[in-house]
Amino acid sequence: MRTITAPPADRALLESLRPADTTVPLSSHTVGSLLREVAAERPDRIALESVPQGGGTPRRWTYAQLLAEAEGVAAGLRERVGLGARVALWAPNVPEWPVIEYAAALAGVTLVTLNPALRAEELDHALRTSEAQLLLHADRSRDYDMAEVARTVAAGLPGLRHVLSLSEPGALRGSAPLPSREEIVAAGVPAQIQFTSGTTGAPKAVLLSHRSVVNVARLTFEGLGVRDGATVVSPLPMFHTAGAVISCLGPLWCGGTFTLLERFEPAVLLEVLRRSPGAVLTSVPTILTALGNAARAAAGAPVRLSAVLTGAAPVRAQLIRETEELFSTTVFNLYGQTELASVLTLTRPGDTAEEKTSTVGRPLPHASCKIVDPDTGRVQPLGVVGEICARGYQQLLAYYGDPAATARKVDADGWVRTGDLGSMDATGALRIEGRLGDLVIRGGENIAPGPVETFLSTLPGVRDAVVVGVPDDLWGEVVAAVLLPSPGEQALPDPDFLVERCRERLSPHTVPTQWFTADALPLTASGKVRKFRVRELIAQGALTRLDTPAPRTR
Repeated sequence: MRTITAPPADRALLESLRPADTTVPLSSHTVGSLLREVAAERPDRIALESVPQGGGTPRRWTYAQLLAEAEGVAAGLRERVGLGARVALWAPNVPEWPVIEYAAALAGVTLVTLNPALRAEELDHALRTSEAQLLLHADRSRDYDMAEVARTVAAGLPGLRHVLSLSEPGALRGSAPLPSREEIVAAGVPAQIQFTSGTTGAPKAVLLSHRSVVNVARLTFEGLGVRDGATVVSPLPMFHTAGAVISCLGPLWCGGTFTLLERFEPAVLLEVLRRSPGAVLTSVPTILTALGNAARAAAGAPVRLSAVLTGAAPVRAQLIRETEELFSTTVFNLYGQTELASVLTLTRPGDTAEEKTSTVGRPLPHASCKIVDPDTGRVQPLGVVGEICARGYQQLLAYYGDPAATARKVDADGWVRTGDLGSMDATGALRIEGRLGDLVIRGGENIAPGPVETFLSTLPGVRDAVVVGVPDDLWGEVVAAVLLPSPGEQALPDPDFLVERCRERLSPHTVPTQWFTADALPLTASGKVRKFRVRELIAQGALTRLDTPAPRTR
């Protein structure tokens, strides 16, 4: 596999706009045609390994076996629904998940990926929004009776023509082969509907093309220099783009093995990595923290990883350094969102320690990126915070069934408004500063939470920090900080100490004036903090308040 590095700049950027690097051709593969090509080239190599809960004996499929299984399921899908139909998959991480992902592509249907934690009302919303005609579901997820919920919801959806349980032996396979072994879909047609995480409201149905998911997986792995035949270990949920796109499709591009953990258990993950020396781990920060704790507590030889991919939530510099030291590896920080098929930027081999820990890297090839003033839309000067906007092949086709929301997300020139705040340096590297909706507007001044959170997380005794705006009669809003204590800490530092340290490093108007503590925070499935829920908890008095010193006016 060829390594693609950030293109050398003839000159430094003059403003926060990085044009796309188009020197690398895009692949015209679909998900299905890619699987067929790899299976023809490496039929006997292990393609999929599924590790059950508790770490029992894994189930394994070669590429030839995986393709045969996927073609059988694809035939079953085509017997029930037509080309372009939406087929929903509602299940935790199970071995059937990647098989069905490939089968949907081979059958020419759009896979609708659903969070197994959805409750009845949420499942109903997702199925109605996507206009799914077929629902494939697991019977249980932990103690949740998914089969009963599926039956109840399906009864009220006349457009849902078929409901099948994954536990029914042979029910998914067709009785006849696919009509043709030729590709029946084009790279630009829909491959998946992925729902947004819902940090700001009801989840939206993001329509992604084959071209987007195939090439994002490819360019991410090539950009990181993942070696040929690598084992890629993932405890990430498959219903998310990090699971279904990066973790599942990435190994196809290096002819490697996708090792799927059916449930995230730190000790099991550690053992899987121990028997797969030099593996690539896809993760989020919460997983890295738990894995690190397990590794420090475990006996045995050190575990060595060739690479760790992480993102989906802010990654503390200390966590990156600790992970690299503990696993003799390199941590690559990724940034993206569902609407961009999961990855827009990433750090790369050869980046400095400062770049790896303080930025999320530079855009993938064929992706343009800019930072704009949220009010005027003008490109910001270098280093000035604004909204991150992106444009390229990987962006969403639409929010399915919601043209108004699509128009708000994608402007007339085709730029996707990410809703994230960031800044860009002269090399085109991004720094993430928070969410646009999370801006604290104090006396007319915009305060990005990201820099404040980053600084607070470096203070002694503080494991993590979240900053939000809370109502104030004088200023309109003031800055409130919620601190999570480090493991083993009995108490957080005194608020007077916190304020004084902040005043040494932060602009006066950005220093928090209200301080709270919590043992945990409300998170989405991908590990992002639900800040609107944090604000609600503060308003309800549900968080422990620290003694607050009298605030300064400036």
